[in-house]
Amino acid sequence: MTPESKRTGLVAVKVGMTSTWDEHGVVMPLTVLWVDDCEVVQLKTEVNDNINSLQLGAGSKRAKNVNGRLLGHFANLGVPIKDKLSEFRVSEDALMPVGTPLNVSHFVAGQYVDIQGVSKGKGFQGVMTRWGFRGGPASHGATKSHRGAGSTGQCQDPGRTFKGKKMAGRMGNKKRTVQSVWVWKVDPARNLMFVLGQVPGNRGGFLRVKDAIRKKPDMDRTPFPTYILPQDELWEDMPVLTAPARKNYWDRFNKAM
Repeated sequence: MTPESKRTGLVAVKVGMTSTWDEHGVVMPLTVLWVDDCEVVQLKTEVNDNINSLQLGAGSKRAKNVNGRLLGHFANLGVPIKDKLSEFRVSEDALMPVGTPLNVSHFVAGQYVDIQGVSKGKGFQGVMTRWGFRGGPASHGATKSHRGAGSTGQCQDPGRTFKGKKMAGRMGNKKRTVQSVWVWKVDPARNLMFVLGQVPGNRGGFLRVKDAIRKKPDMDRTPFPTYILPQDELWEDMPVLTAPARKNYWDRFNKAM
C-alpha cells in the first residue's frame, strides 16, 4: 500500500432514518444503509482498458426484467444477475478478482464517507417552492398571480432571458453527493451501516458510498483493499462496532453554555 493508494467503495441501499443519543445525551439523527449482496462484477486494468477500476454489483433481479446486453454481460463474467451496477476507480494495488464479496466491514466506525445518490423528485414546481422566492402581494388586484415569478427578461437591450435564470421547472430527481458523512455504527452480522445525518434519495434507492475526499480515513485502521473474512469465522459472529462521541461537537456545546 502506497500513499497514493485508492480503494473502492460500496453500493448500498437506503433503508430509512432513525435516531439515538450519544454518551453525552445529544440526539443524533441517523440514516440506515444496507449492503445487499455487493460483490465485484468486472475488473478493468491499465493494460487492457487504460484504467484501473472495479465494477460492483448489488441486489438481485430476475432475468426477464433485464435486457439482453446486460444478460450477456453477466453471463460472460460468470456472476449472478445484479440489480444495480456502479464503477469505482481504484489504484493498481487495490484491484480485486471478480466475485469478491464486500461487506459493511469495508468501512470502520468513526471514519467519514461521501455518499452519492439521486435526490427525491418533486415534479414541476413554481419559483416559490423551487427557489424560495417570496412572491408578490396577495391583495389589491393580484388575481391568481401572487405566486408568479415576475419579470424574467429585459427591455430592448439585450431583449432576452439569460440562461440559468431561476424559473419554474422540474425539481429534484438529480444526482447529488453529500460529503464527509460520519459513520457512527457498523453491523457486519446484518450488513447495516448507520451514518449521521441525511443522504439523498428515497427509501429503497441505491447509493454510492466511498471514502471521503475532504476528510481522508486513516489507512492503518481501514482494511485494504477490503475486509476479507477469515475461513474459520462467520459474519454473524462479528461484533457491532460503534464510534465514540465526537469531542469537537461536545466542546462547542460546552462553550455555548
